[in-house]
Amino acid sequence: MARRSSIRGDIRLRRTLRNIHKTMDNELQPAMAKAAARVLATQQQLIPKDTGAASAALRVYVAPSGLDAQVGIRGKRDNRRFFYLRFLEYGTKGYSGSMYQRADRNAVGGVHTNNRDKSKLKGRRNAFRQRDTKNKSDGQHFFGKYPDIPARPAHPWLRPSLDVNREYVMADLQEAVRRTLRKASQGVGNG
Repeated sequence: MARRSSIRGDIRLRRTLRNIHKTMDNELQPAMAKAAARVLATQQQLIPKDTGAASAALRVYVAPSGLDAQVGIRGKRDNRRFFYLRFLEYGTKGYSGSMYQRADRNAVGGVHTNNRDKSKLKGRRNAFRQRDTKNKSDGQHFFGKYPDIPARPAHPWLRPSLDVNREYVMADLQEAVRRTLRKASQGVGNG
């Protein structure tokens, strides 16, 4: 699930830059922090806002070596609290309870629903993984056994924030890598 964006590079170059980072100061960390802040600002503009809490929960993490940046929802608590952001990003398919109903001449209203509780069925009787029949409610409203839930369109904000900033980020990071490699080749130490 894409709740975070990562900006990564070639594996051999990463190894070289990691070794350089251990011996001297590199310019990657500030450049990566600047790039991640730029992506974060775009994400905060693009994310759909109701209360603004999800937008405020977006965070940036940049590794000390400057080789990895993560932008988005970070941490277990925020991932649980803002689980619905994946539904905003990708949309929902919707749900039609009518597919679980069959026409029946003997039932009241001409529609028969199988209201038998299947949660306790085991073995061969539940070999087809029959769906549990439970009442749907949000605590205030009763939706019935088989509610009709409409599809929701996607409102992407995660991927477009990367796409909008890709050229600027790549140019800044390439220049930082170039400066770091030039400094390492000249043998300039810390400071």
